[in-house]
Amino acid sequence: MSGQGGKTNPGNFFEDFRAGQVLRHATPRSVSTAEQALYIALTGSRFALNSSDEFARALGLPRAPLDDFLVFHIVFGRTVPDVSLNAVANLGYAGGRFGVPVYPGDTLAAESTVIGLRETSSGTSGVVTVRSLGRNQHGEVVLDYIRWVLVNKRDAAATAPEPLAVDLLESVAPAQFALPEGMDFSGYDPALGGAPHLWDDYTVGERIDHVDAMTLEEAEHQMATRLYQNTAKVHFNQHQAAAGRFGRRIVYGGHVISLARALSFNGLGAALKVAAINGGRHVNPCFAGDTIYAWSEVLDKMPLPGRADVGALRLRTVAAKDRMCGDFPLADADGKPDPSVLLDLDYSVLLPRRMMKA
Repeated sequence: MSGQGGKTNPGNFFEDFRAGQVLRHATPRSVSTAEQALYIALTGSRFALNSSDEFARALGLPRAPLDDFLVFHIVFGRTVPDVSLNAVANLGYAGGRFGVPVYPGDTLAAESTVIGLRETSSGTSGVVTVRSLGRNQHGEVVLDYIRWVLVNKRDAAATAPEPLAVDLLESVAPAQFALPEGMDFSGYDPALGGAPHLWDDYTVGERIDHVDAMTLEEAEHQMATRLYQNTAKVHFNQHQAAAGRFGRRIVYGGHVISLARALSFNGLGAALKVAAINGGRHVNPCFAGDTIYAWSEVLDKMPLPGRADVGALRLRTVAAKDRMCGDFPLADADGKPDPSVLLDLDYSVLLPRRMMKA
C-alpha cells in the first residue's frame, strides 16, 4: 500500500497479510566491529568470545564473531518494515536456531514467510506469525526463527485474512544445534573467560540470581533500536504514542533480551554461545527509567553426541523491572504474571565441559 502521492510506505496492516506470503526484506546489512563495540556500549555484555579475537582463536575460530543476539536483532530489524511497522506489540518467539557464525565483513539479508494468522476478538487487530530466515553473503543461514506479533488493522471493518493455525515445537533438539566449524571448547580459559563454572557444575532445577542490574535510559534504548534499524513506531514516535494505551514509547522487547543476557554473565559467564531460542514472550512492557534485573533456571542439561568438550543447557531467563530477583519473581498468588516481570525466555546455550584426563 502506498501513502499520499503514491511514494511512501505506511507498512502492512493485518488485512494485508495472506497465508504463505513471502516477504523479501530490504536493506541488507554489512556488519563490522563497530556494531559489536556499540552493542557492548549499550548492553554492557562481557562474554569473552565476542570481545576478543585472541580468545576466539584459542577456541578454534578465525576471530571474534558478533554476539548472537546482535545478529538476531539485525535480522529482526530487516523484517520490521514489512511485518511489524504497525505492531501493537511483539508477542513471542519459538523454534529459533542460530546457524553459521557472523564475522565482521559479513553481509546479512532476510526474508519471512507468513505461517499463521488470527484476528483478535476486538476486530481491530490480528496476530501474524512469520518464520524469518537470515542469511549471509554466501547464502548460509545465520538465523532461522518464528515470531508472532499483534498488528493493527487499517480499517476495523475490513475483511480479515483467512485464519491459519500454526503448530510450534516445544524446543529445538540438540541434534539441530549448529556448532561452529572448527570450534573446540577445550581451549576455554576460565580466568580470561571470567567464569570458572562449566557445564558439569550446573544441575537441572537450579536457579541463579544474576545479582546485577541496569537502568535503561531513553536515549540508550532508542539508540540500540536504531542500531538494529528497527523502525517500529511504538519505539520512536512519542507524538503518536501519547494517544495510545501507555501514553509513551515502549522499549523494543528484544533489547530487554539483550540486557538479560548481558546480566546473566554473572553466574553463566561460560555460556559462550546461544544455540537456540525455544520459546519466549514479553510479559509486560518496558519503559525508559526501568531498572532491569534477571534470574535464570536450568531446565535441562544436555550432552552433545560425539562431543566431550561442550554441552548444552536449556535455560529459562526471566527479566524483571525495579525488583531484585533473589525471590525469583514470576507469578502472583492467583497465578497471574507478576507485574514486575518483563521477559520470560526459554533458550539453549553452549558451555565448555570439564575434560576428563586419562
